[in-house]
Amino acid sequence: MATLKALIIPVTPFQQNCSLVFDEDAKRGTIVDPGGDVAEILKVIEQSGVAIEKILLTHGHIDHAGGAAELRDALGVQIEGPHLDDFFLLKDLPQSGAKFGMAGVRTVAPDRWLNDGDEVAVAGLKFAILHAPGHSPGSVIFFNDENRFALMGDVLFQGSVGRTDFPYGSSETLMKSIAEKVLPLGDDVVFLPGHGSASKIGVERQSNPFIQGI
Repeated sequence: MATLKALIIPVTPFQQNCSLVFDEDAKRGTIVDPGGDVAEILKVIEQSGVAIEKILLTHGHIDHAGGAAELRDALGVQIEGPHLDDFFLLKDLPQSGAKFGMAGVRTVAPDRWLNDGDEVAVAGLKFAILHAPGHSPGSVIFFNDENRFALMGDVLFQGSVGRTDFPYGSSETLMKSIAEKVLPLGDDVVFLPGHGSASKIGVERQSNPFIQGI
């Protein structure tokens, strides 16, 4: 079994959990959600000694995708995700960056859009794709069953859930995604959210006030 390890690289003023996810034995992996601060991401990659095979995006918000184009150019790898429904957010990245004082942000399109039921393979690790809209229309979750681990993006957090107070956000849709896509993964699944600390689905099922009763 590939030994999955994840290093968190906090990026942007939003302190987003950009992550380096890799097979500890093979020293090969992926960067997930490079929202910005690309020089810092590259520094962590160099220090880790991990060979990056691709970039993964959970959704198209500036703090998750703002550095994707620059990092792709620096590493010479492809980008996979999110779902096509977030293309409008990826096209608007320069304008979003300007609003938050983030200079040099470029629009980006992935080399592969991801759909529910797809699979992503990286460094011998296989991730099932769950399309989980609500926070954004094209949000996806990456789930590695072998290690019982999920990259959650901004769908579910420790003690909270993703924001839906955007024109395109929907609390009803987000709760449906959590009920139908997240909770069935199993209480033993550890997940890394887009912000804050990692948690377990079972812990959130019991203690997260935002998902009680769903």
